[in-house]
Amino acid sequence: MKALKKLSLLAVLCLGLAACKKDDPTQPGNSQFEQKLNSKAATAGTQAVVSGFPEIFESGGKGSYAVGSVTLSSGSWSLDDALIGNLAGDAKNGSQSVRIRNTGTLSMNFNVTGADVVTVAHAKYGSDANSTWQLWYSTDSGSSWQQTGSTISTSSTTLTTATFNVSISGNVRFQIRKISGGTARINIDDFSISTGDGGTTPPPTTSGDDSNLLLGNPSNAVASTSSPENYLMDHTYYTSSYSRSRATPNWVSWHIGSSDLGSNSRQNDFRADTALPSGWYEVSNSSYSGSGFDRGHNCPSADRTASVTSNSSTFLMSNMMPQAPNNNQGPWADLENYTRSLVTAGNEVYIICGSYGSGGTGSNGGVTYTIDNGRINVPSNTWKVIVVLPNGNNDLSRITSSTRVIAVNMPNTNGLNTNWKTFRTSVNSIESATGYDLLSNVPTSIQNVIEAATDNQ
Repeated sequence: MKALKKLSLLAVLCLGLAACKKDDPTQPGNSQFEQKLNSKAATAGTQAVVSGFPEIFESGGKGSYAVGSVTLSSGSWSLDDALIGNLAGDAKNGSQSVRIRNTGTLSMNFNVTGADVVTVAHAKYGSDANSTWQLWYSTDSGSSWQQTGSTISTSSTTLTTATFNVSISGNVRFQIRKISGGTARINIDDFSISTGDGGTTPPPTTSGDDSNLLLGNPSNAVASTSSPENYLMDHTYYTSSYSRSRATPNWVSWHIGSSDLGSNSRQNDFRADTALPSGWYEVSNSSYSGSGFDRGHNCPSADRTASVTSNSSTFLMSNMMPQAPNNNQGPWADLENYTRSLVTAGNEVYIICGSYGSGGTGSNGGVTYTIDNGRINVPSNTWKVIVVLPNGNNDLSRITSSTRVIAVNMPNTNGLNTNWKTFRTSVNSIESATGYDLLSNVPTSIQNVIEAATDNQ
């Protein structure tokens, strides 16, 4: 997964076009079709793409919103309350794209074998209002479906790319579901499925090296609005469980390797997370103003400096918790710096962190339970678990009873002017406080040892 997570979107979109034959008379506007393919092929990298993808929606036609199927270069697709659009208002690369309205769907009627990354270009139609949509998948040929990744908000008239890290083996098909916006329409184009790097790095193994959830999903979070207090969000560079009522993450999980640490500067683009489900309160960049608490990162900015995109992702307000300044800027920051020093010394680390409880003391004094007019919970404690491994492969299998695990639990108060080591504890202790099952993917016999120990290095 190391190389996969860092590949450019162009590389994801640009290979595996052999199935699209340029002399196929069924492809209308053949010169435009060729031009679109050639422009993508010119920038091809080493990403291995499932045969027939990216699907660029140039090779078929469907002029009505009535449910129906259309044969495209990759296979048969079902469009419900959706059509193939070619008007001036349709955002598209080339001459056509899919246009979906209401709660319409775009579904594959066929399976592919395995998928690690799915990318989708999306934009709103003309001057229509914003909408949201989701990516769903089926591993039983369409009998049942489940959502993958976060809900996507479409607010631009220019095509932008949404990326989903799915890591599915075996037969799978995908479906796009528009879930809000009413009659407002969205365009979908350049649907790509990739199975890994076809060059120097093999596809990810079942161990999921470097994946955000390699060590497990601590609360069994799911990306469903039926689970608003344990809502799974995949922001590519970290994954979290989000609480709607607390308006903070329950926990955030990520990996740091040497390739994650680069020279890109801190973006400081604090902003609302528009990928939250429709109707959920979106914490803004000013929601913490005057509260006496910092906008405390869960996944730190400095852990993601390999690119502007990765660094910017950490400034979504859904990655923040109200943190006492002397907690955030004191031992918490010192531990973050120490963790990165372990990486530069030849290690890679897996991190899970979060907060729990209610009531903290910020720079304004007194115990504060909520801020932003009661919309955001102030936690009583902040915690973190760090699993340290020498650089290598097959990471999960390399975790042993002697693997170093650092666990800390800090009170969210402004009186913390001491070394982070003061707050070391056991994983078991944090599990007792939070109710989570941390490191659940590690064999139980090893968990029993490393979760009971308190780091003393």
